[in-house]
Amino acid sequence: MQHIAIMRKSWGLTKKILSGEKKIESRWYMSKYAPWDRIKAGETVYFKDSGDPVTIKATVKKVIQIQDLNKKRVKEILTKYGKADGLGINEIPKFIERFKDKKYCILIFLKNPKTIKPFHIDKSGFGMMAAWICVENINDILQTLRS
Repeated sequence: MQHIAIMRKSWGLTKKILSGEKKIESRWYMSKYAPWDRIKAGETVYFKDSGDPVTIKATVKKVIQIQDLNKKRVKEILTKYGKADGLGINEIPKFIERFKDKKYCILIFLKNPKTIKPFHIDKSGFGMMAAWICVENINDILQTLRS
């Protein structure tokens, strides 16, 4: 399986992935959305900022899925993994507040992030708001350029 993670551009997280400051990609949900139960070590994650082409890829080192969250568990997770998730110590309280009502968290540990030749994807069929896409082969959703 291959994955495309669409990042909020304003958070500047793709730069942190490349610099090695962000070693974990976390996703927080109310329900079990992709990539829950659909990602494992050794797979590839491609990253793109919203509105931009895909520019980075990394390999999944490890995955941790946590369910039945509450505010206390969210705080424990962010305290333990927040720095590796690219959060500054001062940002953690803000993210505890943001995620306190979420029920599921998936931590995707990354290795070997690198820039790649940029390409666009076609999100048809995945929903315009899809923030994570799982495909058998990345070539299946490459956007064909019209001349």
